[in-house]
Amino acid sequence: MTTPAPGPRTAQKTIAGQDTAAENYLKTIYAHTEWQPDPITPSALAARLGVAPSSVTEMVKKLAAAGLITHVPYGPLTLTPDGRLRAVGVVRRHRLIETWLVREMGYEWDEVHDEAEVLEHAVSERLLDAIDERLGRPVQDPHGDPIPSAAGVVPDFDAVLLADAAPGHEGHVVRISDRDPELLRTLAESGIGPGTAVRVETAEEAGYDPIALGDGVVLAVTDAVGTPPVEIAPASLDAIWLSC
Repeated sequence: MTTPAPGPRTAQKTIAGQDTAAENYLKTIYAHTEWQPDPITPSALAARLGVAPSSVTEMVKKLAAAGLITHVPYGPLTLTPDGRLRAVGVVRRHRLIETWLVREMGYEWDEVHDEAEVLEHAVSERLLDAIDERLGRPVQDPHGDPIPSAAGVVPDFDAVLLADAAPGHEGHVVRISDRDPELLRTLAESGIGPGTAVRVETAEEAGYDPIALGDGVVLAVTDAVGTPPVEIAPASLDAIWLSC
């Protein structure tokens, strides 16, 4: 199942002299609702971007004036159809670049985010399409994040957050947030990545100290004999999606 992004490419709007900053804002607003349904607030946006609330207020006004977001004072931020199309375009560039860096340039999956943050604003559509074609038109990046098509269609995967998966849940890892490189390295050391078959276990089932694990869980790899289970701390439970 796919979700089309409305509006033609020609409807994308620009903010003169502020394209990079505007794209970062739009991408962050879009990415926020990829992991949960609630729209982002200005204060949360400021925290995610590491900028002052006053900077967010100024940019929000400009984005709203350009028809890219809708916003009421002190309320959450919502992308307009044009804003969503622009955001999806940036996400596409970012995730294709990450995939290219891993497959073609020898980067590890925990090293590509910052590089892609820079390159996503510089790569041309012609080069991006060439990268996409060379990679075989992938639908997921190295972290499992969906890669939008050139037409703005975003692949949709049936999945549940690890935070919402009950003990005993079995499935394949669908996607993992790249916000924590240490988590990516830990999972890679245990052979866990997109496509890995796993089972959610309690501390007792896995032989771990329940007090030390706290509200975390354990992921046991089910398709590799002898692979030790991995402790997932509470803070990372909303960073992993499993198939339903």
